[in-house]
Amino acid sequence: MYIVAAFYRFAPLDSPEAVRGPLLKLCREGGVTGSILLAGEGVNGTIAGAPGAVGAVIDHLRGWPGFEELAWRESVAQSPPFGRMKVRVKQEIVTLGVPVRPVEDAGTYVPPAEWNALVSAPDVAVIDTRNAFEIRAGRFQGAIDPGTTAFGEFPAWWEANRERFAGKRIAMYCTGGIRCEKSTAYLKARGVSEVFHLEGGILGYLAAVPEAESLWNGECFVFDERVTVGAGLRPGRAVLCRACRHPIAPEDRMRPEYEEGVQCHLCAGARAPEERARFRERERQMRLARARGARHLGPREPSGGSA
Repeated sequence: MYIVAAFYRFAPLDSPEAVRGPLLKLCREGGVTGSILLAGEGVNGTIAGAPGAVGAVIDHLRGWPGFEELAWRESVAQSPPFGRMKVRVKQEIVTLGVPVRPVEDAGTYVPPAEWNALVSAPDVAVIDTRNAFEIRAGRFQGAIDPGTTAFGEFPAWWEANRERFAGKRIAMYCTGGIRCEKSTAYLKARGVSEVFHLEGGILGYLAAVPEAESLWNGECFVFDERVTVGAGLRPGRAVLCRACRHPIAPEDRMRPEYEEGVQCHLCAGARAPEERARFRERERQMRLARARGARHLGPREPSGGSA
């Protein structure tokens, strides 16, 4: 069993490059895998490993000035959810592309236990800030899908649609909460006074709200080998198309367009013949690796290199 910890915190990080190396070394020494993003505005990551090793990484992060209150959402996986460890320095820990102040201006947090009452109110519009392919796996009843392919498209979508929401209170949600820290701050900066977001995101809601009382429909996409999770953060049914990286239902593998590792019904015809040939070879190599009892991950990054 593997412990999976998802976390983020907005706090000034003066020298992301300086802390990157020791953090990556600690993760690798403990056998921790996953991805952590560092930027001047904070940290954002999901990691997996043995309980003690994951705890050591969390303790290390909480030892940084300003990160003492770093919180994380914990779940479990029966098989390794990540293939390697990456620690990267970025301009933003989640890319909105316009300056906002999430620490000062984020919307009002709504605990999972109070979310159902809020989103059931007739004067509340519920907006899902995730990408369209994530929303395809599941969403809250009545939630609006902006149809974005990247979070950075959200400001333009809002400006084009804001008149639809005149006189409405706005409730927003995302997977773990980080995108809503910025999207709610953006709306408040644009003059929307009553903006709320789900504390702990969908993952917090699925962990806390009994399935019989849940307003969630479907499963929640997660960016690891579990693909999706459901009520109680139990592993979901979806599988991942290795070509387009979108979640698909198990029955979608029966469609005539589906070829494992090469294409699904969502991306069939979207790839050039040479790309499909490359995907077929990759799938062949993965099958050979599985037959040897090994994992096929491609070339590993050298220690100390760019992650």
